[in-house]
Amino acid sequence: MIKEKTVTAVILVAGNSTRYGQNRNKNFEILNGKTVFSYSLNAFAQNAYIDDIIIGAKKEEMTIIEKIIQEEQLEKPIHIVLGGNSRQETVYHCIQKANSDIVIIHDGARPAIKQEYINQCIESMEEYKGATMGVRSKDTIKITDNNNIVIHSTQRSNTWIIQTPQCFDRQMLLQMHERYQQEEVTDDCMLLEKNQIPVKILEGDYTNIKITTYEDRNIIEEFIKKELAK
Repeated sequence: MIKEKTVTAVILVAGNSTRYGQNRNKNFEILNGKTVFSYSLNAFAQNAYIDDIIIGAKKEEMTIIEKIIQEEQLEKPIHIVLGGNSRQETVYHCIQKANSDIVIIHDGARPAIKQEYINQCIESMEEYKGATMGVRSKDTIKITDNNNIVIHSTQRSNTWIIQTPQCFDRQMLLQMHERYQQEEVTDDCMLLEKNQIPVKILEGDYTNIKITTYEDRNIIEEFIKKELAK
């Protein structure tokens, strides 16, 4: 039973925000009076399944995060872990710190995450060792070679844009990280795929976007304004 298992939320804020183009960490941008990161932090702190939270962060930004945590006055245990040189390394540091049965990993820069998606990811652990939120691609996707020559097109109905949160059996994910430390992956599901471990995609919605560019920030701010006005 999932209710008998412990769950740690891992929130990632250690990225370089290079594509954001503002020479600052997008996780600490202000949206309607709160930082982007605060929305993600509160979402997991308020979830009944979550026992504790681990934040993967840069050393020079830990003070900022500590201040946000103090201002939010959250009741659940929260730990800050030094991130690595890549997303993969940061996740590894965080799940090493955790002691739970399950870890649920989320990008701090996805502030519009909904409780129902957190719940679905965790509840899917009854049947699977790994699960992720995603949305079906609205566009036709082309696979190319290194010269941008099309090799083939994917079948749109089976092509997904992957989001977070992603949820895993912690011990299994830790083993996968240790086994594939020398191979670069851009999300944790890829580690399971390498071992033919099934990963369940749970269909979410297109509002759960990750702020990557400054235009994304403006889009999500308008969405949050509308949600708060309801």
